[in-house]
Amino acid sequence: MAGPLLRSLWSTTRKSFSTSTYYNSAKASTTPKPYTYARRAFSSAATATAPAAGAPSGALDPTRLRNVAVIAHVDHGKTTLMDRLLRQCGADIPHERALDSISLERERGITIASKVTSISWKENELNMVDTPGHADFGGEVERVVGMVEGAILVVDAGEGPLAQTKFVLAKALKYGLRPILLLNKVDRPAVSEERCDEVESLVFDLFANLGATEEQLDFPVLYASAKEGWASSTFTKSPADDAKNMSDLLDAIVRHVPPPTASLDAPFQMMVSMMEKDFYLGRILTGRVSSGLIRIGDRVHGLRKTDSGVEKIEEGKVLKLMKKKGTSMVLIDTAGAGDIISMAGLTSPAIGHTVANVEIMAALPTIELDPPTISMTFGVNDSPLAGRDGTHLTGGKIGDRLLAEAETNLAINVIPGLQESYEVQGRGELQLGILIENMRREGFELSVSPPKVMYKTENREKLEPIEEVTIEVNEEHVGLVMEALSHRRAEVTDMGPVPGNVGRTKMCLTCPSRGLVGYRSVFSSDTRGTGFMHRAFLTYAKHRGLLGNVRKGVLVSMGRGTITSYALMSLEPRGTLFVQPGMEAYDGMIVGEHSRDTDLDVNPVRAKELNNIRSAGKDENVKLSPPRLMTLEEAIGYVASDELIEVTPKSIRLRKKYLDANKRKMMRNKPKE
Repeated sequence: MAGPLLRSLWSTTRKSFSTSTYYNSAKASTTPKPYTYARRAFSSAATATAPAAGAPSGALDPTRLRNVAVIAHVDHGKTTLMDRLLRQCGADIPHERALDSISLERERGITIASKVTSISWKENELNMVDTPGHADFGGEVERVVGMVEGAILVVDAGEGPLAQTKFVLAKALKYGLRPILLLNKVDRPAVSEERCDEVESLVFDLFANLGATEEQLDFPVLYASAKEGWASSTFTKSPADDAKNMSDLLDAIVRHVPPPTASLDAPFQMMVSMMEKDFYLGRILTGRVSSGLIRIGDRVHGLRKTDSGVEKIEEGKVLKLMKKKGTSMVLIDTAGAGDIISMAGLTSPAIGHTVANVEIMAALPTIELDPPTISMTFGVNDSPLAGRDGTHLTGGKIGDRLLAEAETNLAINVIPGLQESYEVQGRGELQLGILIENMRREGFELSVSPPKVMYKTENREKLEPIEEVTIEVNEEHVGLVMEALSHRRAEVTDMGPVPGNVGRTKMCLTCPSRGLVGYRSVFSSDTRGTGFMHRAFLTYAKHRGLLGNVRKGVLVSMGRGTITSYALMSLEPRGTLFVQPGMEAYDGMIVGEHSRDTDLDVNPVRAKELNNIRSAGKDENVKLSPPRLMTLEEAIGYVASDELIEVTPKSIRLRKKYLDANKRKMMRNKPKE
């Protein structure tokens, strides 16, 4: 079966460059995306980067390779910068943010998964890795930093280094990389040369505080506007027309990033850093070749480290070798040490495993990831409205999907629990929210518990994860923000005016992770959408005690049926509604937030009684305020410990864990976390 299939694939590829469909790793084999296998594209690119005299035929000389990661805080311009570099080197860019290929990335304007591509510049091959900027996706940064020898640290010249800048820089310095500092967005009116000097000093202090070596402290500095498509080695607001390009940055990469120290003569070894699945080719493993050569048809096997030593997973043959060129995946025949490639042919190895020649039984060092800080329990949807929208309803299907996600995303751990439930551990509510959103788009129905912080115990002392929070708000909102964060056990470490912005205040705080759950939506409301908040994991520290009053009670339905405007009219004075007329409700479903701290049982399905007396008023005269319809992220941050989120492809509902009112009264005396 495999032979005719591959012949058919090659025939279609050669004639029409058709696309096959692969599963993106962040969606765990479920969302199609076009993969273009273009022989001609590779042959032209290979001509530009032909092997040197000393390199074996088909493999690039390692001295002409540069492996570089682009790291930065969120929204500092990484993906836009990658677009401009690709365009400068002749790649066809179909749209802005071309590397953000997952639909959720394009919808939200964020990068969720790391992407690898390669570009050719002055007889050198540059393998570029685009990374996410959110703290929740820090695992994506950790697993690709080991693939590269250099990094471009992108910093917004207006904002300066922020919380996630510190996190990604610490990872780069830990692996011995020597970053290139790129001050982006210098074309903004508020950015001056003095401001750039100030940001450069702040970054230098950050390097020093993170224990950088003398060589790392001597970092080159470039100034750029990724949006305008230029980079310069000297400060300028608008370079000359012939210099409005990325040549200075590309030259700096070739000059300052060392080539990989790898031997083409040693046996083949490769550490798997990314994994995807393809309908035709099966599992596609991506990683950096540590040593040796690999050709199509070679016998290789997968290895993993265990407590007892090195274990052989599977032996097989290399069916396809691929490499990302610009925005297309091209087929290659040979790859050498130092290059970043993709291969197909093995079905069992995963991220963190080693692929090597069959005579090699030594595994490469595994990837070290920071531990997860938050967990949620995923279970079967057992509400009265279950099974109406989704197609994947059983605990077995939910478990298979979660285990597939854990295989492609090392920052997520899945632990099977009782009664077809699964504890999913991750870095933050955004990361787990993306997973839930992907699952509901795939047709899953599930119930999700509120996030729980993962504690540690050392020397009989309870420790909890503490996050570093950077906030920038207008002066009139400082009091509201400080009051809200004091209830969440935050402590202010620094506070002062924002340089160049009159009337703005910047605050640096440390806050427990459990206190920040659900705070982002509250923060947006308190600051009327004008505030900025960035957070990143800092350390584990002593438990800071119970949180203050961070949420009011809820309105709980005690009737089942269709919600009526007549019933909601009398409920409006009781609090804020989450539902609107025409929606379905059931016993135990949360329909609004109470104006007081206690829960209140209400009947949102009560209909107007009919009688034979003519009424002066009609139901059409009922005017209701617009309800607060929760998004998934808001729901995750809102629910309390005795509540659940019911997630279906069409709806997101909040409900009590125990639907029966009498059962809830029995459980009410248990202390809340």
